[in-house]
Amino acid sequence: MKNIKYILGFFLALVFFTSCEEKEYEFGDIIAPSNVVITAEIIGQDLTDPELMYGDGSGKVKFTVSADNAITYQIYFGDGKDDLAPIGEYTKQYTSPGVNTYVATASAVGTGGVTSNSSIEIEVYSAFSDVDTENLLSGANVGDSTKWYWAADLPLHVGMGTAFDDYGSGEFAFESWWSGIGAWDEEKGCMYDDEFVFTRTEEGITFEQTAGLAFVPGTYAGYIGVDGDQCHDETVATTMYGEKTVAFLPSTSRAALEGTYDEEPYLGTSFEISDGGFMGWYVGSSTYDIISIDENYMRVRIIENTATGSGAAWYQLFTSTKPVQETESLVWSDEFDTDGAPDSANWTYDLGDGGWGNGEAQTYTDNAENVIVEDGVLKITAKADGDGGYTSARLKSQGLQSFKYGRVEVKAKLPSVEGTWPAIWMLGDSFDTVGWPKCGEIDIMEQTGADKATTLGTLHWWDEASSSNASYGTNTTVENASTEFHVYSLDWDETSVKIYVDDVEFFAMDNNEDLPFNDNFFMIFNIAMGGSLGGDIDAAFTEDSMEIDYIRVYQ
Repeated sequence: MKNIKYILGFFLALVFFTSCEEKEYEFGDIIAPSNVVITAEIIGQDLTDPELMYGDGSGKVKFTVSADNAITYQIYFGDGKDDLAPIGEYTKQYTSPGVNTYVATASAVGTGGVTSNSSIEIEVYSAFSDVDTENLLSGANVGDSTKWYWAADLPLHVGMGTAFDDYGSGEFAFESWWSGIGAWDEEKGCMYDDEFVFTRTEEGITFEQTAGLAFVPGTYAGYIGVDGDQCHDETVATTMYGEKTVAFLPSTSRAALEGTYDEEPYLGTSFEISDGGFMGWYVGSSTYDIISIDENYMRVRIIENTATGSGAAWYQLFTSTKPVQETESLVWSDEFDTDGAPDSANWTYDLGDGGWGNGEAQTYTDNAENVIVEDGVLKITAKADGDGGYTSARLKSQGLQSFKYGRVEVKAKLPSVEGTWPAIWMLGDSFDTVGWPKCGEIDIMEQTGADKATTLGTLHWWDEASSSNASYGTNTTVENASTEFHVYSLDWDETSVKIYVDDVEFFAMDNNEDLPFNDNFFMIFNIAMGGSLGGDIDAAFTEDSMEIDYIRVYQ
């Protein structure tokens, strides 16, 4: 196998260069470099082997630059990135899959900062791909995005260890220097509002920090001349905001190649955020070794970048579900972890038929075939009764658990069959005395019988000014609501009512003293059949369920 070097002035079909060498001018001691030469060795290339025509698939290219009167070199690699090459040598790894053409430019720097340039065109093959990791990071389809947060509710969401040294137990691959952080660390609290969005586009994956600040640890703060172990805004972390691109590459760190984390090997994939982007922890680096990733959590490692070299590697844990600080603010929950009938201290039932004011077709029961707790979830099942009718269940916390203001979270998976109308909602405690809609109604989640990819959020009340029913609602798309659990939540206080799916707000309405949403409300879970929102029922319907993993109320 031959390694071919391309030298200035030597023409081959696959590699070309252009030169814009400047003449030497002298203004006292200011001297421009001359005779700039850039060469490129595509690692693994063999022009006699079609499979190695553009390299061995590693994407690696070794650049060598020389010039007269140069004191250092800067190489612009043609992929939006550049770096210093003080001695004129640099091995670059290109990561865009397939064969790609790049124009790399070497800038020779002379005294007084005067530069002279020379460029070379190369074609390089990169075979690296990790589609599974890309999909977990951002989503599989163009337009998909995933928002990541600090896993602040777990210990060891940040840690530090040596980047390179081994003291006998592979310390370079885990938090060997500092692993004592607990959940909701007070000092780090300023960064827990950070939000990091990875989005799949036609061209690849983008990254953007959409909320929060940058935490600067003391080890790096001194290097950039700011106060450490605190958060800073974009005036310090100037590359924090703005959309950036993400490149994936095989991990090359010692930790990834030789080390283990919790006795498991690293994933072997890294990602690099362009334009100095980073995920909340500002240490001058943008390349992350992925230790592990799934749909819920991602643990990464990043090496602090300082001229003096602190030798520190930082370990970070992110989650795709925004943590809620569950301290004394959790006032009530039902985790549905005891098999059998729902807890009678929390739930009672609406029973019977009659259409329920909406032309519904079901009869509500408290039978186990319609409502049961098993395998850690509450399961409400609507069934065909064999005689042209349907049974289902409607649970309510009326007279047992009710709340005024706070955050309500319900993790649920919804039915999929046409004609089912599931709902997670609330009525005011005054329902028995003033009736509906004067008591007020908060629909955290409704799904129509015809559209199983859309979730509705709605408020109902009585408008005194017009002496009529009033309502306001919006909707959002949830494509996999019937196959995956999602968190449907409500934020509610005296000034506003907001509704979310998976922490993404899609409904907001101002609250005021003239509305009924300033009193206690109780919870209701049910599946209706047909009716105003259920619509036509599938003629082949036999049964379908709504499963609820938990309900939690915070105040």
